[in-house]
Amino acid sequence: MSTGITKEQVREIARLAKLEFEDKELPVFADELENIVEMVEKLEQVNTKNVPGTYHGIVLDSVMREDKAEEGTDRDELFSNVKETEEGFIKVPAMIDNGEAGA
Repeated sequence: MSTGITKEQVREIARLAKLEFEDKELPVFADELENIVEMVEKLEQVNTKNVPGTYHGIVLDSVMREDKAEEGTDRDELFSNVKETEEGFIKVPAMIDNGEAGA
């Protein structure tokens, strides 16, 4: 079952992921996405009804430790190298553009 991913679909997926591709790269990514979709379709056909879930590659017994409070580092010492603070917090430049520039 082929999905026939188009260059336009790749362009839209790239836009949503905030990626930029040159036009000559679109067919390559369309083929790659097609291969991924085909592999997922094959995996969906595998009967996993009685297969227990694998949550970790290594069997772990109890990884819990006693939850006890410990004295932390002095706030003034922690803030000694901070360039800018605001209302008791470290102020940093914005990392995400909520205006969705370029959308």
